[in-house]
Amino acid sequence: MNAPVRKYLAAALLGAAAAAPAAAQSQSSSSDGGGAGGWQFEAAIYGWFPAISGTSSFPPNGGGPSIDVSMGDVINALKFAFMGNFGMRQGQWGLWTDLVYADFGVSRSGSHDFAIGGHPLPVGISADLNLDLKSWIWTLAGSYRLKDDSEGAMDLLFGARMLDMTNGLSWNIHGTGGNLPPRTGFKEVGFTNWDGIVGLRGRARLGADRTWFIPFYVDVGAGDSRLTWQVNAGIAYQFDWGALGATWRYLDYDFKSGAPVTDLRFSGPVIGASFAF
Repeated sequence: MNAPVRKYLAAALLGAAAAAPAAAQSQSSSSDGGGAGGWQFEAAIYGWFPAISGTSSFPPNGGGPSIDVSMGDVINALKFAFMGNFGMRQGQWGLWTDLVYADFGVSRSGSHDFAIGGHPLPVGISADLNLDLKSWIWTLAGSYRLKDDSEGAMDLLFGARMLDMTNGLSWNIHGTGGNLPPRTGFKEVGFTNWDGIVGLRGRARLGADRTWFIPFYVDVGAGDSRLTWQVNAGIAYQFDWGALGATWRYLDYDFKSGAPVTDLRFSGPVIGASFAF
């Protein structure tokens, strides 16, 4: 298969990818400690601007070698995205959920950004490609407050993350030579992946007035994946109504053999806002 090639995706604010808890989620830790007397609620929206890598394999209907497309080469157009999360806590215990939806699509003429049957292209072969990728990432976790004082706050997370991805490819192959799939065709591949996760999220407060802080998030998990993990950290500023911040996030999936997508990775900056009420 093609070696993964990473390419930054152009997107608008609240755009991005396909992925999972982000820096805004770390920012959505409670701005102050306490809360023992009642429920605390927070919501966050954020935009993620990642580079993406991974290879998707499309076996043609009726047999023949697969068409393998490197997503980092081909996907560079965002159609629609939504990213947000919601948390609630009473005392040390809480519940937190995050939802990410992203729809990418692109058309390429005379492209060489694919392989056939896992092998390099024969000389003189190119194709017109139309690729569409839709992904949902939903995380649901319980939380337990480990630390909450003037220096910062930190929660233990335990729950599950779902990745639901559908990739559709239509192609028109030009040239002759080699063992080729049908000249024209369309194939859609998809899968749903569930993994149990454990992690930490929180903030380290800075300065005398504690308005600046470092949000952080880390988790690791497995299940349908061999391994999935992510790390996220940056800088943010606390207001009376909530917080604004910017971080860098890396999300990695190592899928088991036979999955239609190989070793999916996202890496890029995040801009987010969280609101406490």
